[in-house]
Amino acid sequence: MKFWLYVLLLVAVPAFGETVRLYLKDGNYQLAKEYQVLDDRVKYLSAERGEWEELPLDLVDLNRTKKEAGERQEQLQKEAKEQDEEDTAIRAAQEEAGRVPVEPGAYFIHGDKLEALKQADVKIAKDKKRTVLKVLSPMPIIPGKQTVELDGGAAQFRITEERPEFYFRLSKVEGLAIIKLSSKKTLRVVENANILPVTNEIEEDRQAVPTFKKEVGEQLFKIWPEQPLQPGEYALIQYTDGSLDPQVWDFGVGAAK
Repeated sequence: MKFWLYVLLLVAVPAFGETVRLYLKDGNYQLAKEYQVLDDRVKYLSAERGEWEELPLDLVDLNRTKKEAGERQEQLQKEAKEQDEEDTAIRAAQEEAGRVPVEPGAYFIHGDKLEALKQADVKIAKDKKRTVLKVLSPMPIIPGKQTVELDGGAAQFRITEERPEFYFRLSKVEGLAIIKLSSKKTLRVVENANILPVTNEIEEDRQAVPTFKKEVGEQLFKIWPEQPLQPGEYALIQYTDGSLDPQVWDFGVGAAK
C-alpha cells in the first residue's frame, strides 16, 4: 500500500500552463511552474529561478494551493467557453451579413430569411390646403409648414416581431433611423417640417424610435429597436438633416387597422 501511495504522490501536478502559487502554512508562497509531492517533501520548479527546489511537506499548504489552482482552472475554462461562444456568434453574424444584397435598401431578418422592403413613394404637402407640391425628390424649398407623407393608412409589409431586426445598406453617408408614423385615414405622416422664410432653414419633427445600430460592413448597418414596438405604423428612413428629402421604407407591426 505504501508503495502505491508513493507512486501516486510522485505524479507531477501541472500548473495549467501558467505559474501557480505554492502556498506555505505561514501564509507565504513560492511561484512554481509545476510541483510534485514526494512522500515527505514537495519538489517544485521555481518560476523565478528556473530550477527544481524542495520544501518539507509539513510546511506546504497543499489544500490552499490545490483550491486556488482548481479555481483558476475553472476560470480559464469559463473564459475559453465564452470566447468560443463569441467567436461562433461573430461567424454567424458575418455569414448573415454576407447574404445582404449589394443594392442599397432595407432588409428584414426573419429567422433564416432575409426579405427586402419596398421603398415607399414620398410626397410633401403644404399645411391646411394639403396641396401636393412634389412626389419625387428633390423636394422643393417653399417657406411655411409642410408634411412629408405616404399614401395609404397602413403599410402592406406587416411583421409580428416586437423587436424586429433590419439590415440597411446606405446609398451614401447619411442618417439612419426607425420612426413611428402618424396615421390619418388615407395617409401616414413621416414628419412635419417648418421652412423658415428668407433663410430657408428647415425645422424637422419626426417620431424617432430609440434604436441600437451596428456597422457590419461598408455602408451596411444592422438596426433594431431598444424596446418592443407597439402595434402601429413605422418606417426605416435614410435622411440628411435640413434637406427635407428622406428615403422611406415603411412597415407595420401587427395587423393593419
